[in-house]
Amino acid sequence: MENVSVKLVIHGRVQGVWFRESTRKQAVELGVSGWVKNRVDGSVEALIEGPKDSIKKLIDWCHKGPPYAKVDQVDEIWVDWKGELDSFKVVF
Repeated sequence: MENVSVKLVIHGRVQGVWFRESTRKQAVELGVSGWVKNRVDGSVEALIEGPKDSIKKLIDWCHKGPPYAKVDQVDEIWVDWKGELDSFKVVF
């Protein structure tokens, strides 16, 4: 299975709605590594590494997010896989 990395920037009502923790839980379920954090502009940023099919499932989930989120846009920036991450965490 091909391992890949992607950086996401999720726009919309994504802060204050448990987006980061919900993303972490989804990532753990899917077996991918990385991190997620709030950005000062009100968006959420994530770096995700792992099997391509699992990452695609997490990206699909990020397009809707948790129940109180309203996602307007998800920017995907595919980057070189480094395999340096071994867990998924919320960064503060």
